Amino acid sequence: MASTALCLRTAPILPAVPSFPIPPTPTKCFPLLLQANGKRNLTFTHSCAAKNEVSVVDDGRDVQVQVKELEETAAETLMYSFSPLPLLLVAALPGAGTVGSLFGPFVELVKSWNLPDWLVHWGHPGNMAVVLFAMGGYGTYLGFRIRFSDDVEEKAKAKDLHPKLLGGMFLFFALGATGGITSLLTSDKPIFESPHAVTGFIGLTLLTIQTVLPTLFEGNPGLRNVHGILGSGIMTLFVIHAALGLQLGLSY
Repeated sequence: MASTALCLRTAPILPAVPSFPIPPTPTKCFPLLLQANGKRNLTFTHSCAAKNEVSVVDDGRDVQVQVKELEETAAETLMYSFSPLPLLLVAALPGAGTVGSLFGPFVELVKSWNLPDWLVHWGHPGNMAVVLFAMGGYGTYLGFRIRFSDDVEEKAKAKDLHPKLLGGMFLFFALGATGGITSLLTSDKPIFESPHAVTGFIGLTLLTIQTVLPTLFEGNPGLRNVHGILGSGIMTLFVIHAALGLQLGLSY
């Protein structure tokens, strides 16, 4: 009976190629040996879960090992990352260039004052937050007291103060929009391309409608319900607007 002997050769089967150590990684990496057929003997890859990636290219004659260092990109918290598609039409409206040109001289004047960067950057959101939560929040509370309070004197005071507070909020928001535009232009940022700008535009439009509604109460008392529901929705929108503004401020 013929016997079969297994011989091992120490001479390299493949042509010599430059070799270099693969740096160890602290993550879960493991070697993988693949047995190939014919002259393609062994292919070694170093698989890594996080940073290092080794790819093997076998053209039938050579084995080329390439080590690629993957770049770690930090996830940025940008407002631009959230883009409500139905609202992009508003953001795409022409006028940003015109507004930028109109604000240009004032922006250059603000730059010449050499104000602290934190003041230029956070002055607008700080002022608007006070207006939203102080005037808007208390004004909204008074609106609910008008609807649900049984105290005649309290209701009378609320009816007197409610429109004044929310009318003042509308005025300060309209003026504050110019401060936001100036802050962005001073930092060389686009002014109408963020959800913060879009929600602000929609909020001011709804506030305009809300301001007109009380003049129609006498002819249509049912509009009081619309006024209350719309007012609550506007306040919710401006809270979202504030959150988007904070995200925008943190993005640059």
